[in-house]
Amino acid sequence: MSNTLQITPLGPHIGAEVSGIQLAEPLSESHFDQLHQALLSHQVLFFRDQPITPLAQRALANRFGDLHIHPVYPHAPEAEEIIVLDTHNENPPDNDNWHTDVTFIETPPALAILAAKQLPLVGGDTLWASGIAAFEGLSPRLQQLLAGLEAEHDFSKSFPAHRHNGSPEEYGRWQEAVARHPPLRHPVVRTHPLSGRQALFVNEGFTTRLPDLPRQESEALLAFLFAHITKPEYQVRWRWREHDIAIWDNRVTQHYANADYLPARRVMHRATILGDKPFWRAW
Repeated sequence: MSNTLQITPLGPHIGAEVSGIQLAEPLSESHFDQLHQALLSHQVLFFRDQPITPLAQRALANRFGDLHIHPVYPHAPEAEEIIVLDTHNENPPDNDNWHTDVTFIETPPALAILAAKQLPLVGGDTLWASGIAAFEGLSPRLQQLLAGLEAEHDFSKSFPAHRHNGSPEEYGRWQEAVARHPPLRHPVVRTHPLSGRQALFVNEGFTTRLPDLPRQESEALLAFLFAHITKPEYQVRWRWREHDIAIWDNRVTQHYANADYLPARRVMHRATILGDKPFWRAW
């Protein structure tokens, strides 16, 4: 196998397909460095034909950092760090909205690794949007207004009580998660800790308000930003095949899992790599 990966951009702002590597095997230093640089450049990477076990996926994710254990999602029996997203008519998806994963904690994930295990015959694509491109698409005046503002992120917005009351045990886990994750603030514009690039860091899944602004201004501005980032110019769309893997930079992207496949079943495994505390630094 070549030591140099083949990296094919899928758009001018976000997304690239990578070949010349088997992610279930331990990464060489060269391949790890190339993936790291490609993530900084393309923000989300896609890999075809990558069968991987939960233990191997955990090992791959651990190469990039410490892993998050989700407070409510089920996990693979052999690896609690691997979330199982098994959606069908009896368990409809809750990720068919634009969101950045786990922004309800102080140190939201830096990266995430998603593996396709079982797919519908058609549908079930995932879209990613670049917070960098979305920020750069704003006028300089609006960029200046947003820089330094904070937004509140709330676990309960994406995980409401009615979705987690199927049993006393499930509801108890939800209550405990709510108690452990009160609303908190992150900057509206986030500076990438490695590249220094600026990105929008509000998402419809978890962001509830801009506490530094009056309510009506907060609602209007967030509604504009949520719509702005959904522009196709800032996006890449991936049509999954079984055993595909996606790795993305969660610090500067959002994604949307298309829920057009019901009543068919879709099973995905996700590993989530913890990051650092978001910050904004003047450019």
